[in-house]
Amino acid sequence: LVLELNQVIIPTYGTVPDQQNLHTPEWVDFDDKPDSLFFKDGQRRIDFVLVYEDESKKMTHKRSDRKKQKRKRQVYESNLINNGLQLEATRSVLDEKLIFVKVHAPWDVLCTYAEVMHIKLPLQHNDLKTRGSAFNWFSRLFRVDENIIKPEQEFFTAPFQKEHLSNFYIQDKDTFFNPATRSRIVHFILSRVEYATKNNVKKFGINKLLDTGIYKAAFPLHDSSFRHPSADPNCPSERYLLYREWAHPKNIFKMQPLDFIRKYYGEKIGIYFAWLGFYTNMLTVAAVVGVGCFLYGCLKKDNCTWSQEVCDPNIGGNIIMCPQCDKVCTYWNLTITCESSKKLCIFDSFGTLVFAVFMGIWVTFFLEFWKRRQAELEYEWDTVEYLEQEEQVRPEYEARCTHVVMNEITQQEEHVPYTACGKCVRMTFCTSAIFFWILLIIASVVGIIVYRLSVFLVFSAKLSQHISGTEAIRKYLTPQTATSVTASLISFVVIMILNIIYEKVAILITDFELPRTQTDYENSLTTKMFLFQFVNYYSSCFYIAFFKGKFVGHPGSPVYWLGKYRNEECDPGGCLLELTTQLAIIVGGKAIWNNIQEVLLPLVKNLIGRYSAAGRSENVVPRWEHDYHLQPIGKLGLFYEYLEMVIQFGFVTLFVASFPLAPLLALINNMLEIRLDAWKLTTQFRRMVPQKAQDIGAWQPILQGIAILAVVTNAMIIAFTSDMIPRLVYYWSFSVPPYGSHSTHTMKGYINSTLSVFNISDFKNASKPFSPWFGNQTTCRQVYRDLRYPPGHQHQYEHNIYYWHVIAAKLAFIIVMEHVIYFVKFIISYIIPDVSQKTKSKVKREKYLTQKLLHENDLKGVKNNMGKAANKIIKGVDSTFRPKDE
Repeated sequence: LVLELNQVIIPTYGTVPDQQNLHTPEWVDFDDKPDSLFFKDGQRRIDFVLVYEDESKKMTHKRSDRKKQKRKRQVYESNLINNGLQLEATRSVLDEKLIFVKVHAPWDVLCTYAEVMHIKLPLQHNDLKTRGSAFNWFSRLFRVDENIIKPEQEFFTAPFQKEHLSNFYIQDKDTFFNPATRSRIVHFILSRVEYATKNNVKKFGINKLLDTGIYKAAFPLHDSSFRHPSADPNCPSERYLLYREWAHPKNIFKMQPLDFIRKYYGEKIGIYFAWLGFYTNMLTVAAVVGVGCFLYGCLKKDNCTWSQEVCDPNIGGNIIMCPQCDKVCTYWNLTITCESSKKLCIFDSFGTLVFAVFMGIWVTFFLEFWKRRQAELEYEWDTVEYLEQEEQVRPEYEARCTHVVMNEITQQEEHVPYTACGKCVRMTFCTSAIFFWILLIIASVVGIIVYRLSVFLVFSAKLSQHISGTEAIRKYLTPQTATSVTASLISFVVIMILNIIYEKVAILITDFELPRTQTDYENSLTTKMFLFQFVNYYSSCFYIAFFKGKFVGHPGSPVYWLGKYRNEECDPGGCLLELTTQLAIIVGGKAIWNNIQEVLLPLVKNLIGRYSAAGRSENVVPRWEHDYHLQPIGKLGLFYEYLEMVIQFGFVTLFVASFPLAPLLALINNMLEIRLDAWKLTTQFRRMVPQKAQDIGAWQPILQGIAILAVVTNAMIIAFTSDMIPRLVYYWSFSVPPYGSHSTHTMKGYINSTLSVFNISDFKNASKPFSPWFGNQTTCRQVYRDLRYPPGHQHQYEHNIYYWHVIAAKLAFIIVMEHVIYFVKFIISYIIPDVSQKTKSKVKREKYLTQKLLHENDLKGVKNNMGKAANKIIKGVDSTFRPKDE
């Protein structure tokens, strides 16, 4: 590709012209046509806009620096003109320091680069008949009115070739390349044109010029205002239509015009909104089932026997619990947990088990049907063979290609940025850096755990004294609740701070890796950022779900963390409610924080810029200056939008057994998210450079990994975090003889039989509570269900037979649930093909037509030429041997 660019496309690439030979843009004044998208002549379309500050009016840099910057800019613009682009410069209406350089790509340049970039363009109309769906009448209610946004015509396409120009479907040269394609081609040229040479190293590309401040901005134009259609009759006002029919809040229940989005913003943005819309639609099913399971829990909570026993003054009221920390904690009554046990009955029910199994299967359907949908979009949007044919090498990679190696396949020399040894060093360094920063995240989680352990002592000692007079508050503001809520809030703040740091670290590591293509770059960055975010967001949830309260010993022999802090204990109902609290705070806080970052900040910045600009001038402002004052979308583009949704996907699937309403909340959030993202793109941001994308990239395997992990985590939450398995074991085995005294299977007596007994005289001096014992009772009950023999037994305080039954049941449950769900997932994946038969037919038809139109026409031309030559030869022979008298 580099050789091709040097020899064919950019003949002056690598040459810096003399000062006398510099080509400069044509200077014109603004013609007071604010909606115009053309040069002053009204014929040449503006494909890109470059913005810089006049060096003669800069006061912040030294004079020599300003001259260097001006020289680089002049050389760059001269090389752009040498490469066939046409430039027109206009001074700003609002700020005389700013200069806008408008860029136009003529027809020949577009054709040349379209061939090099392997851009697919129309051959002929798609003649395959499409079957109408039986649900068309229903979906029509939610589709955009076709009279407003007309459906895109379907064409069979092929990579563009100039020599076969006549075979392509060209009605009008001005519209053959749409604005998005024109902008892509111009940006490709801008990214590869040189502006300086230093120490035999070429410096090139608009990105470096932007980073060094030589240019302040570079962007394609929006085609109109989003508030009203363009006054220019040559402008289609697609931005206005997108705002009115897509981004406006009134369309929250309407389907997205994906083809129109792709046409205006490119395939990369189109595939994101297609995925987000598909995910949101699939969440509808999960939300309905989740609400059904939640309502089932609400209906069954009044029949929750173990919760009734906790709240019963004759049962729970007579059970005195052991202190939950050393010395400062007091004895307490089990009825304090009455309210939490009632709430727990809603979530810790049989419906939760059904929902966890359902979500394990749902996520498989979601991924398999998305593959089919993605295959359809790949064909419709001409990205089926994108990665193999079209994607270009990153300019940053090209600039570092100083080492020569032998290609094993072509047996030719090629330039690479590093040797095999250098690549190993880079990979080792990057891997070490990733693990180092992940360990730092884990260290922050350990810090939160230490906070929980230490502050629990304070709340246990102080909280009861301050609120002892208010019984209603004591029911809800327990030391456990206060510790959980404050720790969750601190954890959220730490997560947000670490996110800012790790973003910069991940970018630095990926830049050091020097990936070859933009797709490789984004995939590498995606993997690193997700690893950081996964540990950052989910580590506290994993701690509560699988570690808290699991290794605590018993009151006479507690286990200490770091040799100083006594390990945390769960409430008698388990840690399920605390896990739900943690999820609610992180997910809710994250949504609020993201909305502030994504919506309010650009809105405030644009309002400030708009009012300050309005105060400076009352003049008519051109389209390019309006767009300049919008916010840039950033180098990472949609990366954070994907990351936000994938993290949410993790919360919805990994921990859904603790909160069945999570899909409903995600559905509501995503319905708003689609319109907010659309509103941001159409109103607050400059138009993004259209880019190709075959799929959602590295996010696809990440989603598949989360889907596999979700089965394990939900099975373990039900087995180890909830109290479902111990209750089932008690109901079927230990409520009746020989272990129980009831004649029939029942949950009565469950609380009394599962809270182990401890003799207060066995407290060690280091953990003996300061508070005096009340009454004539000599024992207290363990808070957590550790199921031990009572004092006086020959194996006192050791695990009893009930404990081993429960452990065996938990392990059996995990194995059975995982194998059943994984088997169903395998069957579903096998039954549902990744590409539908309809899409396969279209692909085959297009390949056939491409071969017929492009190759068979060449053969006909050769035959015709050969036939003419043969006729001439025959005529020559005839005239030679013909008699003279004839």
